[in-house]
Amino acid sequence: MSIVIYHNPKCGTSRNTLAMIRQSGEEPEVVEYLKSPPSRERLAQLIRLMSIRPRDLLRRKGTPYEELGLDDPKLSDDQIIDFMIAHPILINRPIVVTSKGARLCRPSEAVLDILPNPNIGPFIKEDGEVIIDEKGIRRV
Repeated sequence: MSIVIYHNPKCGTSRNTLAMIRQSGEEPEVVEYLKSPPSRERLAQLIRLMSIRPRDLLRRKGTPYEELGLDDPKLSDDQIIDFMIAHPILINRPIVVTSKGARLCRPSEAVLDILPNPNIGPFIKEDGEVIIDEKGIRRV
């Protein structure tokens, strides 16, 4: 199985996650989900694979979350998914799917838990945060 990342190139967390995947020796299928949103069925499948509720995948910052009243606890899971399909910016990212599972990679180093080869060597995030030091020690 190849690795798939649902990616937003404008997001630093997403860029860091993609860089870790590539540093592991894999070239993932990159889905820019704002340009090519997942189908309703695929989004529901991703949520099941991650063992989360749809509400756990909602992004609030920089989205119409508040205007749409998505903090209303009466909204059903199906309604939340419908909003994410209508407004893909509401889907939090990056989502990564590998043979070891699926995960919302926030923080980006969460991807290491599902990479087939998590021994990626030293890695420093764009903001300078050391994730894996020069001795191979994970700093999380």
